Amino acid sequence: MEPPHFDPAALWPAIERQTEHALQCGALQPIDTIQTVIESEGVRFIVRQVSSLTRKEQQRLQARKLQAEKRAAVDPFLPYEPDLFVADISDTHLALLNKFNVIDHHLLIVTRDFQRQEALLNLADFEALMRCMAGFDGIGFYNAGPEAGASQPHKHLQIVPLPLGGSEPPVPVEPLLAQAAADAPAARVPGLPFRHAFARLALDPAAPAAAKTALGCYRALLEAVGVSAVEVDGEPCHATPYNLLVTRRWMLVVPRSTERAEGVSVNALGFAGSLFVRDAAHLELIERLGPMNVLRRVALP
Repeated sequence: MEPPHFDPAALWPAIERQTEHALQCGALQPIDTIQTVIESEGVRFIVRQVSSLTRKEQQRLQARKLQAEKRAAVDPFLPYEPDLFVADISDTHLALLNKFNVIDHHLLIVTRDFQRQEALLNLADFEALMRCMAGFDGIGFYNAGPEAGASQPHKHLQIVPLPLGGSEPPVPVEPLLAQAAADAPAARVPGLPFRHAFARLALDPAAPAAAKTALGCYRALLEAVGVSAVEVDGEPCHATPYNLLVTRRWMLVVPRSTERAEGVSVNALGFAGSLFVRDAAHLELIERLGPMNVLRRVALP
């Protein structure tokens, strides 16, 4: 049952209020970017060059090293930083600001207890996502495992407000998505040159059935791309890493082969048409290869 103190209409004001507070006290450390648009195979990709991403990268490498050495992994969500707390979404999930945000008002939808980032999403996950999407128009995403761009091992979805680049279309890849078959439950998008499955949606996130509808669509798309389940310590997890993108209008699943192409890390937003690079050399690399070729290299054929 939705907790009485969670009101979707109050979510956006809470995000703005907590952002101001977290900036003032230093808990929120936004990463300044320079935005470039690179056209590639029908998509105007937004590429943000982030000079200070090295700091986040070093933290991620340190966390992986600790895990490899079988030490207790550092979990930034247990306990979470109180200055980043936005809302209690449900009995199972809470909302936090992304500490090192590249996009303003970037929200993390985090499980209250520890669950693996490799775990398959369940109804409670989609209920939490739908409640956030009822608060503002955004794009939700899930990086299913390190190879899919996940930087933390604790299960969390993410959502950022639309439009992604400050102009139309709200999601840069949408001109290609418009070419997909309208009535297919798991369609191919002709312009996406890698394995994927796409479905059109007409979600009202506030509707009681929205989470079940989204969960059913998600499972159908996983099946269509061949992402099967494997049990890890009694928890159903994916056998193949993947990225998930969800808006009120569509859903996209992309299986992954690797996290990086030529040193450029790609997460779910890359398949929405939004990429991030550490420096000018990686920006030049993307310009030379073409963003769509970068996506090809981290996805499956």
